[in-house]
Amino acid sequence: MTGPTRAEYCVIACAEAWRDDGEVLASPMGLIPSIGARLARLTFAPDLLLTDGEALLVRPDGTPEGWLPYREHLAWVTGGRRHVMMGASQIDRFGNQNISCIGDWERPRRQLLGVRGAPVNTLNNPTSYWIPRHSRRVFVDRVDMVCGVGYDRAAGARYHRIPRVVSDLGVFDFATPDRSMRLASLHPGVTVEQVREATGFELTVPDEVPATREPTGEELRLIREVVDPAGARAREVAA
Repeated sequence: MTGPTRAEYCVIACAEAWRDDGEVLASPMGLIPSIGARLARLTFAPDLLLTDGEALLVRPDGTPEGWLPYREHLAWVTGGRRHVMMGASQIDRFGNQNISCIGDWERPRRQLLGVRGAPVNTLNNPTSYWIPRHSRRVFVDRVDMVCGVGYDRAAGARYHRIPRVVSDLGVFDFATPDRSMRLASLHPGVTVEQVREATGFELTVPDEVPATREPTGEELRLIREVVDPAGARAREVAA
């Protein structure tokens, strides 16, 4: 078996977001987060609940195992019993996320998805982020519009928590005194200098930055043979 690819390190980093969550609803948005959530369910997070995005609870292979009516789904969303992993067109040092527009929101240069459910997600249940292309256009000093709420704006919201941000360069958290973003691990082949150059604000960087955890042999087998046998992950992160 060949060694892990960058995409597979990203899958592992996303999967780790749900470690120790227990019986919560995982809502991964995007390909690699979805692979990560399914891998977590098959390995170290067997109590994790997966959804088809509508009304069914599903097994890792997508077959139904339960029914989750929308009214119940909303109760979970607002009661801290869901952990969503969203994308971000912009994210800042305190974890404020923008998926709505680029430029002044009154006359934006580019219209994006809209705010959608980001405020409810971030204030009412843990929210992590997946960024497939780490750059200064995404990791910005100040987001153009706040959609997902960061630590500087949460005002003690009961269920607000941002466990991690995963990019194609590394893993980031907010384990700092002022709850600003910290470099938690580097994917193999990536340097601290590369991350700093690709980030539009000053990151907290520990003296020793660990490497992102390697997938085990069994995890690699599951990724390659069970969860993503077509190799779709490599289309999102090619390195």
